[in-house]
Amino acid sequence: KALSTSFNSSPVSNNERNTQQHDEVTLQLAKKESQQHFHGMEELQSMIQNKPLQIQAFKLMDGDDTTSTSKNVKIVHFVRHGQGFHNLLADIYASQGKEWVQFTHDIENNPYVKPELLDAPLTDKGRQQAKALQPKLSSMQNQTNSLELIVLSTNCRALQTGVIAFESYIGQIPFLAHELIREETGVHICDSRRKKTEQMNEFPMVDFGLVESEEDDLFRTDRRENKIEIGSRIYEFMEWLELRDETHIGIASHSGWLFTLFNGVFECEDDLKAWFQTGEMRSVKLVFTRDSCINTSTSPQNEDEINYNHQS
Repeated sequence: KALSTSFNSSPVSNNERNTQQHDEVTLQLAKKESQQHFHGMEELQSMIQNKPLQIQAFKLMDGDDTTSTSKNVKIVHFVRHGQGFHNLLADIYASQGKEWVQFTHDIENNPYVKPELLDAPLTDKGRQQAKALQPKLSSMQNQTNSLELIVLSTNCRALQTGVIAFESYIGQIPFLAHELIREETGVHICDSRRKKTEQMNEFPMVDFGLVESEEDDLFRTDRRENKIEIGSRIYEFMEWLELRDETHIGIASHSGWLFTLFNGVFECEDDLKAWFQTGEMRSVKLVFTRDSCINTSTSPQNEDEINYNHQS
């Protein structure tokens, strides 16, 4: 894969990317943080290229046919959580000219390590960003492209975003909490999660059966996950997703996780690799291929024709 270091902050309407709702401070901070997330990406790409499962992602345009008879094709709507209080505090720090080194325990300058931000929830703006996705998502209901499964990160802000954005589907289809789609974790207290029972009590509409530990076993105080570690987590999740029967799926996750997914794990065009803004949704067609070479020049119109040689 060619490693792209470009940052695209222009609106892309078909993916609900609306950067106009973000001020310049937010956009510049996102640009800075996205560049920091390239560290280790080439090593991850090399690792993924040697894995038996390869995944191509194709951007969905309005009006595209989202039906498929191929068992290796899924339509997935990826959502980054709305603005969290940690995002707000970082914007305030940046607007005041404060600078910090990512993933350090500098409690005076690094907003993400403030103890008050443990498992940071959504701000009112974040809730409104999630609500803004409702018309698009609810319009799919009872159609051929109706969602069949919602998968949510176990962090509070992603759970809140998911139950707001996909509200019309609550009680109709499964809502599953999944540890493997949590944010890149470690050091930043905002990325730790509360106890499982606390999340279950606040989100009774979500099934936490896949979450094995009451405590947050993923979070480390001494260091951040590296790209190989988070990439391995993502790859394991994609293996799980591949074997699900559902073909139309919604996923609520985080910027670092999504950036690593599209830049380090997926084969996709550069315009899908940009940093996700808060409350942004990108809809893609995923093609899962095992034990066969992927032709990266395959067009979206022909992707259903890619051979699927799954080994049981």
